[in-house]
Amino acid sequence: MTGITETALPLSPPLHAASSLVDAANAVLNTADAHAKCAATAAFAAQWRDGQIARIGDAPPPDRPQRPAKPALLQPADVPRRKINRGTAGRIAQLHALAHIELNAVDLAWDIIARFSGCDLPRTFYDDWVLVADEEARHFGLLADRLAYFDAAYGDLPAHDGLWDSAVETSHDLAARLAVVPLVLEARGLDVTPMMIAKLRTVDDAETAALLEIIYRDEIGHVEIGHRWFAFECARLGLDAPLHWRNLVARHFRGALKPPFNIEARDAAGLPQDWYLTVPAQ
Repeated sequence: MTGITETALPLSPPLHAASSLVDAANAVLNTADAHAKCAATAAFAAQWRDGQIARIGDAPPPDRPQRPAKPALLQPADVPRRKINRGTAGRIAQLHALAHIELNAVDLAWDIIARFSGCDLPRTFYDDWVLVADEEARHFGLLADRLAYFDAAYGDLPAHDGLWDSAVETSHDLAARLAVVPLVLEARGLDVTPMMIAKLRTVDDAETAALLEIIYRDEIGHVEIGHRWFAFECARLGLDAPLHWRNLVARHFRGALKPPFNIEARDAAGLPQDWYLTVPAQ
């Protein structure tokens, strides 16, 4: 085993005293500093688990979360691409891109809590998405620490806002949000992460590879949560889940479902093969 450990973020007092879970969600979404956002997430998640926050609440989230002044956000095609095997700079670029994804994921988890709090969902829905937010914040912390090892920091390189574009596109419909964010975007992470881990091992970076293995394991659980609640919502609406998923992806996802698929990880997450293997690649 390597020196990467799953250390929790410090449970310092959050920036905002939350009267409800939605209040906590909006406090995180309105926090710009990345490390403060993640520390508040860890503190609020602990308070929810311990019952210090007991009420769900109902208040609209901001259209967009607050973000730090850096990184600069470019169009996806304008973000420079560097390969892991191109020296330390390539690994820094990959870690930075992953940290940006994880910070977006923190906001996405809190946004689904606040945005759909009026949808008469069971308490276990909120338990699951608080867990997701907490784990995504821990992932960001691990990646930030690894960047620091290479004398780099989040914000040093440009990034893009494509993930939040998907949130905006699905802000009106819980099923659409679940269909696109966990069941397309996070599922894609399951497909590509093992390849990144393998490349890191070829350049003898066992520490970063171990970090990605932690994230990979947790993301299987996040896709499983997304699938479970998508199936719940479809059952509640009386809709055929695989057909509705395909329709929502075609309508709201601005891209293609790209093989190869990591069928083993997708199976572990409970994502049925006939959902995505029958969708024509574009």
